[in-house]
Amino acid sequence: MPFLSVFPTAKRYLHWKQIHKNHRSAFASSLAFVPSCLPLDPILLEELQKFLLQSRKLFVLSGAGVSTESGIPDYRSKEVGLYARTTRKPIQHFEFIHSARSRQRYWARNYVGWPQFSSRQANEAHRALSEWEKVGKLHWLVTQNVDALHTKAGSQHLTELHGCSHRVICLSCGEMTPRSHLQERFAALNPAWSEEAHGIGADGDVFLTDEQVKHFSIPSCRKCGGILKPDVTFFGDTVNKEKVSFVNDRLAESDAVLVVGSSLQVYSGYRFIIAAYEKLLPIAILNIGASRADKLATLKISGRCGEILPYILPL
Repeated sequence: MPFLSVFPTAKRYLHWKQIHKNHRSAFASSLAFVPSCLPLDPILLEELQKFLLQSRKLFVLSGAGVSTESGIPDYRSKEVGLYARTTRKPIQHFEFIHSARSRQRYWARNYVGWPQFSSRQANEAHRALSEWEKVGKLHWLVTQNVDALHTKAGSQHLTELHGCSHRVICLSCGEMTPRSHLQERFAALNPAWSEEAHGIGADGDVFLTDEQVKHFSIPSCRKCGGILKPDVTFFGDTVNKEKVSFVNDRLAESDAVLVVGSSLQVYSGYRFIIAAYEKLLPIAILNIGASRADKLATLKISGRCGEILPYILPL
């Protein structure tokens, strides 16, 4: 094609597409929760390459659209997100704190879903962002995800805005323990309990009936007997002020912002894009479908993160 000599990034991208064309079935299962999108415009790909080359201290905000390619469902994607597939809603912070039955239901479902959720691996998008950090392009990465996949990919300049499901915290004494340890305690408390899920939700959740969970026992904190909660920000809760302030400081040090895999419908992440816009920082958004900040963006591209980020040269 004549444009390939003019658009080297597009050439790398199309080469990757050709390699994977005959191996589609090998990774199709991991794309079950990725919404469909139109073919990528090579001109927009080159514009994204130019956008990144002009930045020396890039601030990246990632969302669930990065992890859907690792087989983890999101909430809002058309046809494949949780809200499109079911009427079920994620647990609310108030509900978890004040209802023992809600905690029982949450932990039973999490117990069943944990082996699959915790075994998910970083994909090409996670690895690309980690490489950008290693070569000095990526100044700071803020993720709205709680799946630890950026950590698995090797990212260190990282803030987990909404916490991480791989940690458990006691609401009374603050003791932090690995989620894997809690899985062992669940198994010991429920030796005869064995239920199969009726579907997969987001963030390690699965679908179980009330009848299935009514005999499930949950442990308390070994140190003080308090309530155990995943170290994540549930819907209806807020991100602590210290973390928000820290992220704002990293944003102030940056010269450009890239949003990857997020519709920015949740204000906790969207606020940083508003702040970047007010600071007159250039903003690029890579996401399948519309985002809340499209009108604030210098560049908007609709496409799969794992299909695009690896073929952008960071330097």
